[in-house]
Order: sequence, then structure tokens, then C-alpha cells
Amino acid sequence: MSNLVFRAYDQDELDRQMNARGTVPDIGPIIADYAQESARCRAELPCAIGVKYGPKPEERLDIFPAQGKTAAPVYVFIHGGYWRLLDASDSSFMARSLTAAGACVVAVNYGLAPATPLSEIVRQCAAALGWVADNIARYGGNPGHIHVSGSSAGGHLAAMMLSPDWQRAGGIPAGAIHSASPMSGLHDLEPVQKSNCNAWLNLDAGEARRFSPIHHLPSVPVPLLVAYAPSETEEFKRQSEVYAAASAARGAAVSVLVEPGTNHFDLPLKLMDDRSALFAGTARLLGL
Repeated sequence: MSNLVFRAYDQDELDRQMNARGTVPDIGPIIADYAQESARCRAELPCAIGVKYGPKPEERLDIFPAQGKTAAPVYVFIHGGYWRLLDASDSSFMARSLTAAGACVVAVNYGLAPATPLSEIVRQCAAALGWVADNIARYGGNPGHIHVSGSSAGGHLAAMMLSPDWQRAGGIPAGAIHSASPMSGLHDLEPVQKSNCNAWLNLDAGEARRFSPIHHLPSVPVPLLVAYAPSETEEFKRQSEVYAAASAARGAAVSVLVEPGTNHFDLPLKLMDDRSALFAGTARLLGL
């Protein structure tokens, strides 16, 4: 009998469960869509690109003010890429639809693993949210109505921003984060630390727990939309469901969305479609 590494998984099966790429034939065209649609938004919409939130070169934001609205709710997106890929320049494809609906959109950039450890990535994201709370009014955003979102590793990072410890570390005022929508997030890093993904994260068991949102739920719950694709691996699905249930048990108003016809990678692109369930759920939390 094979040795079990996590839950009912031996090492080979755990590695397969944590391999989101294995759920699609080719991620290349989808990643290209991220970049192309984001570039189109930068070229065609009013925006401020590469706004610094810290001294390091990677500490920058792309900001898209709401169309025709001031004191707009703020949608902050943290990109995925298993903490080691992508950039803010790939991450503003939803700006056209959301700014047209009345939201200010902010795409966060951060340093990538393995050169940047996860502790620093989380710190940078918290610093970015702190900067947004302090400065977004200059771009027509409401600093008291910030919605934080992200996909995959970005879903993990968005959920980490709800931790009161990281909010204090980033100088995020209490109550500034109004709601959140983690998509396909990794909320328990124990299986990540035990899988081949740890080759670029280099977490020990203590760090895996420290940076797991499931162990750092917000003391003051905020409304959540927890979304994932029907074709995710069972472990990715379980992580979203367990996080949603734990948050609801703490008193959060939680909606779980399995967006039909999507996969792990193209799910966030549904934010471009104002007829999609993902857009509708996000807009509801933004108050649009």
C-alpha cells in the first residue's frame, strides 16, 4: 500500500491534485487573453499605470477610475500564477466592465517566488492595500469600500488580506476591506507544502500554517463570494468549500459560485462579461 501524504493522497496523487495546469489542455491561449485584454484596457481607458506603493521595483499598481463616478467602490485584483508567474500588466482585463458599472479597479503587482519568499509576497499585498486605503480617493475611489479579489494564488492572497494581523501589518484601517471574492483559492497550504509546488515556495510546516487563510479567519467577518470552476481538481474544490463553510460559521455572509463552463484559468475572464454569474455576484458585493 502506498504511503499517504495528505488526506487520502499518496505523493503522486497529491502532486496531481495540486497541478492546476493538468486540468486544461494548454494554458497558453488563456494567459495570452489575460495580457491582450489587459493591454486593451490600458490603451483605451483612463488609467494610472505603474503607481508605486513601496520602494521595490515590483511594488506597483495599475489603477482604472470608475467611469463618470466619484467615491466609487474599489475592486482590487491580486493575480495568480502559483506565486511565481504573471504580473499586474496581465491583470486588468476586467477594468472595462467594472469601471463602466461604477467601480474603481486596481491591479496589484508583487515579487515572484522563488526569488521573493511567500512572507514577503503577503507583506507586499498588505502594503498595497494599505496604500489603496490611504490614497485611492485621489483616483475617485472610496477608501471605506474596498473589495479584494484574486484568482488561484491571488485567491489565497486576497483571503490573507482579511486576516486582522496582516491588515495591521499593512496599515489597512479597520473596516476598509468591505468584502472579498477569492476565486479558485488555496486556503490551506499544508498540501502545497507537501507537494512538488514547494520546490519554489520552500515553506516549512510552520510557515504553511502561518500563511493559510483557513487558520486566520477575520475576527470581523465580511461578505464573501467564493468561486471556483467545475473542472478544478477535487482538492482545489475542497479548499474553496471548506473556506466558505468556516467563514460562514464565523458569521460571514457567504455565497459559493461554481461558474458553469469554466476552468481554473479562464474563470476570472468571466468578469469581462456583465451577464455572467461571477460579474453579477461581484457587482452585488461592490454595491453596483
